[in-house]
Amino acid sequence: MPPSKLDEEYVQNSFHTYLKSSLTQAKVEKLIEDQVLASAEADLMISGPALCLYFAALRCTTNPPSVPLPRATKSAPPLQLSPDNCPPAFLGFLAVWAATVPRIQCLIPQDQHDLARIICGLQPISIPPNSECAGIAADLRAVAIEISQRRTFQDRYASDLQAALDAGSSSNGLKVKTSFVPPPVYSDLLGPESAGYGSKKFSSPSSPSSVLSAFPSRTPSPTILTQDTPEIDFIRETLYSALAAVLEQITVSQAHKPHPLARLFKYDPPRAHFAAVSLAILEVATMQGIILPDQNAIMCVSAREPGGHKLTPDACPEPLRPFMIELIAIGRDAQVMQDEDNEVTIKAIERGDEDIPEPRFERVQAIIIDGVRVGGGSADDRCRARKRSVEGRTVAFANRVNALGLSISRIKAFRDREKDVFDVLGPRP
Repeated sequence: MPPSKLDEEYVQNSFHTYLKSSLTQAKVEKLIEDQVLASAEADLMISGPALCLYFAALRCTTNPPSVPLPRATKSAPPLQLSPDNCPPAFLGFLAVWAATVPRIQCLIPQDQHDLARIICGLQPISIPPNSECAGIAADLRAVAIEISQRRTFQDRYASDLQAALDAGSSSNGLKVKTSFVPPPVYSDLLGPESAGYGSKKFSSPSSPSSVLSAFPSRTPSPTILTQDTPEIDFIRETLYSALAAVLEQITVSQAHKPHPLARLFKYDPPRAHFAAVSLAILEVATMQGIILPDQNAIMCVSAREPGGHKLTPDACPEPLRPFMIELIAIGRDAQVMQDEDNEVTIKAIERGDEDIPEPRFERVQAIIIDGVRVGGGSADDRCRARKRSVEGRTVAFANRVNALGLSISRIKAFRDREKDVFDVLGPRP
């Protein structure tokens, strides 16, 4: 008789117990400063859970890897989270994490510390750094991105951050409060009166909006990001145009081969919404004539200028510049990736290879929709190492696109009319 599956809520509670201690340990080791914990910037939604997975890998003592869970009561027997008893919703996360455990434990201590720094967006100390660390960090951050999209995580993350802030602080001193507030639930877009988001419901403690609603910025009142400016209008209309193209692909494909995003809209609308926005970023990045890397500019959609409006980071308000710089960089790298994919495919055809390698750009799209998964192995160590290197760079690039999707949510002007876009162009059941 197969072992029974653990309750999802029990596993979630265990994860948040470990997350609090992981954030506290990261604070002690100066990987995350109090200011970052208090500001609750968007990347902390990724680095926090990724650090929790990293510390769990260091503590792991079983083979195959499993996670010791806190006892529900003092008299309860010890439990290990393993593939046999893991709830189906978390099996993919556990598999990717388990694949990283031996790789993490094989690193020397200095490289392990560098890995933690890379997870937190800090530069490694070793010169040159161990290239294995970047691939591991990409996998852990990819799982963390999927975790951060879960509403149950968002609802409890503020208390995790606050616990880390309170650890070690004086009871007589000024108490620092985290500014993290969970995004409004995407429930109104899922109702029967909305266009094609199925019947799945989510509890809503606050006003409804999109799953990409605002994550607080470093400052309490970011005036630029809460008011319309011409530059934000240009970016918004360009992203809306790309989002419309993504949603149109879903609609067109329904008559032939269903688009993978259509399935996600049916079974997991919040994640589908997030994926659609990330795919819209890729659409902007690769649409001919939109990203102009050599001019460090974006040719934005403009109703008043038929040929488009050229926008550079220097012409944008300060809070919008990091977003613009990263969008242009993603466009530059995506175009290079597509060129390399074409070159690899042509060479494979010329050699008469039967198995044409999956283009990296298509793999990026698959990761955005389905998340990162454990790939198959190879008998040749060098071949396996090369595949792992390529996959690591692919996952890292997908993470950048997803992270930029989170930062878009800080721009109120973009969110204001998202519901209209999805209502008009979203897939019907």
